[in-house]
Amino acid sequence: MQQPVTLSLDRLAMRPAYDVVVVGSGYGGGIAASRLSRAGQRVCVLERGREVPVGGFPARLPELRRELQVHSGKKRSGSGTGLYDVRLGSDINVVVGCGLGGGSLINAGVALRPDARVFADRVWPDAIRDDGLLDLGFARAAAMLRPARYAGAPELTKYRALEAASGVFGKAPVTAPITVSFDEVVNPAGIAQAACTLCGDCCSGCNVGAKNSVAVTYLADAKTHGAEIFTELSVSHVEKLSGGWRVHFFSTGDAGEASSVDAKTVFLGAGTLGSTEILLRSRERGLSTSDRLGMGFSANGDIIAFALGGKNRVNAVGVGEPPKFSEDPVGTSVAGQIELPDDDDLNASMIIQEGTMPSSVAPLLPVFFIAGGRLLGAAQSLIKGVYKGPLSHLQSFFCVSHDEALGRLVLKDDAIQVDWPDVAKQDVYARVDAALTKAAEFVGGRYIKNPLAATNMGSKPATAHPLGGCGMGETAESGTVNHKCQVFAGPRGDETHAGLYVCDGSVMPRSLGCNPLLTISALAERAMVQFARDHNLGFDTEPIRPQAELEATA
Repeated sequence: MQQPVTLSLDRLAMRPAYDVVVVGSGYGGGIAASRLSRAGQRVCVLERGREVPVGGFPARLPELRRELQVHSGKKRSGSGTGLYDVRLGSDINVVVGCGLGGGSLINAGVALRPDARVFADRVWPDAIRDDGLLDLGFARAAAMLRPARYAGAPELTKYRALEAASGVFGKAPVTAPITVSFDEVVNPAGIAQAACTLCGDCCSGCNVGAKNSVAVTYLADAKTHGAEIFTELSVSHVEKLSGGWRVHFFSTGDAGEASSVDAKTVFLGAGTLGSTEILLRSRERGLSTSDRLGMGFSANGDIIAFALGGKNRVNAVGVGEPPKFSEDPVGTSVAGQIELPDDDDLNASMIIQEGTMPSSVAPLLPVFFIAGGRLLGAAQSLIKGVYKGPLSHLQSFFCVSHDEALGRLVLKDDAIQVDWPDVAKQDVYARVDAALTKAAEFVGGRYIKNPLAATNMGSKPATAHPLGGCGMGETAESGTVNHKCQVFAGPRGDETHAGLYVCDGSVMPRSLGCNPLLTISALAERAMVQFARDHNLGFDTEPIRPQAELEATA
């Protein structure tokens, strides 16, 4: 049985050239690294964040503060390797993960397949619907990430609170599939994982080791198969060479000397903001791309909101590990959801999930939610107040729906910005506000749309599920990449750059209406099958067998 090991290498171990360089280590980057390493390719992974071991995620407010980096244009406060990367924009705010494993480290881990009507939209290339590989992609992603529905979820206090709120819609909640191990297990990458303790701290990083993040699945698998992984290195742009590519990078947070590494093939998996930014910079330096680059940004209809003062106890604040408070289990960050599809209008569909605030945020909650910022007594009683006082009735809602994907990602002073002046007028926000107001009032609570309105987060819309910017299309006139995730080589036609791919949430040509991790993973798995076919390569997807198992069958 292989215990979690350090995945990253010292920068000095980097070779001058590889078969493949993967930029980013989230779902798309991790899958590319795993599958291409299994195919016998010499793979290098570059990640701008740092590697965080199990047990090293923030458990207290001071630790959480150190993990916060806030960007406003080129200005940044906090460490460039902070786990929470907040981008403040003039129109919309975006929150993304930063670390080895990308957003999988700090997301809720909800793994959903979109409504079938999403892929029926003609905005997708025909091959996505027609060749059957998308189903294979979903199956392979699910086999590695192993989403599961917690059998005891309906008994959780916060699930019962969601059930009470669901009465206004006349539709009961269902358990959500979560990428968490609820039993001790050796995962398909051969890594031993502990069982979930239901502490509720999924969104601040799992200190138990139960979360099936990219770090303990695809990246661990990639390392086992020979991939070389390097952290705290930020890629600025890529340069086309006669026989491949040069990837230019620098130390994260360091304005020192830039460096580079060469490869026959480059997979950009730096996320919606990161991959688009890299391609935009590359285009400024002469790389020919589609004119659609940067277009089609979507916030995926995201809203995080709250109901305060409801009649039911909710128990939706994490307790951490070891637990800061113990009375009844909290559960995973999301355990249940109300699915509200609209049969007549896909874009009016929504999913309302109950959410959990991490324990490290607990001391801040009284400041956000008690009128006038009044604290709940002395510092020692703040935490107790959160778990037993009025804030134990605080109900969190995570909602995903659909927007029109009309945002644009642009470079301004060499930093990525979202340009979407009318985003707050999107129908989705009024629609979701109305639904959540009804839910809050139904349980006797008050709907609070944005408790951060008095902070520098402002009152603008925010998303943790940014999509688009390098959207798929049939040709360069309609997309930045084709159905294989290959980057189009100009503003017209279907010719692509040999050896340049984008493999992350940026390739979505529209909103998904659900948490995007499983769709990103499925499309990445599909792209790996296409790459292998195009290059006469092969790879198996068999789980790694622990040494003890191998010895027992020898």
